Amino acid sequence: MSSELMDALRELAREKSIDETDMLERLEEQLAITYRRILDTENDCSVSIDRESGHIHVYELVPVGGTEEEPVFEANDVTPADISRYAATAAKQVITQSIREAEREQIFEEYADRIGDSITGTVQQSDSRYTLVKIREGVEALLPHAEQPPNERYEHNQRLKALIIDVRKTSSEPSIVVSRTHPNLLKRLFELEVPEIYDGIVEIKSVAREPGMRSKIAVSSREPGLDPVGACVGPKGSRVRMVVAELRGERIDVVPWADDAATFVGNALSPAKVARVIVSDDSHTATVIVPDDQLSLAIGKEGQNARLAAKLTGWRIDIKNFGQAVSSGLAEAVAGVDVEGDDGDGRCAAVTSTGIRCRNQARPGSRFCGVHEKEAADQS
Repeated sequence: MSSELMDALRELAREKSIDETDMLERLEEQLAITYRRILDTENDCSVSIDRESGHIHVYELVPVGGTEEEPVFEANDVTPADISRYAATAAKQVITQSIREAEREQIFEEYADRIGDSITGTVQQSDSRYTLVKIREGVEALLPHAEQPPNERYEHNQRLKALIIDVRKTSSEPSIVVSRTHPNLLKRLFELEVPEIYDGIVEIKSVAREPGMRSKIAVSSREPGLDPVGACVGPKGSRVRMVVAELRGERIDVVPWADDAATFVGNALSPAKVARVIVSDDSHTATVIVPDDQLSLAIGKEGQNARLAAKLTGWRIDIKNFGQAVSSGLAEAVAGVDVEGDDGDGRCAAVTSTGIRCRNQARPGSRFCGVHEKEAADQS
């Protein structure tokens, strides 16, 4: 090789972020294998490339003594006259391999630093085991079946967003694993749609998901006077609607976060209206009392609303209507509680021990009829 070729190799190494020393050492190893085959020597060969001139020297390593553990060799120069022709072919192979490995390393380092970030890609192929997502030219991610919501099916060239959850080195290309079910995907999607979240003014404090079905997020504001729920929902629901569309119709409840556990649990059960929440720090249980007409809404279909609220808040939640609360010995908790949904009909707000609301008219200036007004006064 000439000094000009050495300069070209160095320039290529810089452009492709390839370790120059490593590349030349690998080239020497490849040439040693090549020349032993060409020269048909009895012993191993070694190759030395002058780092300045590019001159190549081939040596046959002839054993001249020593021990089996530490043999001594004599290096006999067997450099052929047409060495440059073979060197160019070997150099091309080594350079191509080095570039490929350098690119794989760059991809690994780039995406290993992005675990927890969202990516946008296009579906390349999909079957029952996994979906292959093209992130950009030469970079693909694996979306395993276990990381796909049960209601989603993917078409070729369909664009979708996913969360990077793992990046591993393999014998070929780096393995980038993404998820469409991870709760943090919801966070990243809201960051994209809500400037206040991206800027850190509004914070997502907690997320609970049943992927493809329903999610809840609890949000708070670092700026007094800013409604965090309104910021996330957007004008006429435009912002949350974009997130729902990306998640293929997954229903999303945005609720205000609160320091007070009872308030937070009550908020988390939205859209149900909660009358009272009693928390027990010892058992980490929140007993929630709701009007009769809110019980099924608070629990949700197959318990989904209550289950998500429990995940969101971290509290075990026990939901009771007024009658159940009274029969459970919580009459004092029910006494004096406003009955949601009375719409100012003038009826007594008391609920009997059977859980049925009193049918009497409330006395003027009071929420109770004459009988229950006295009972409420005795209990207070």
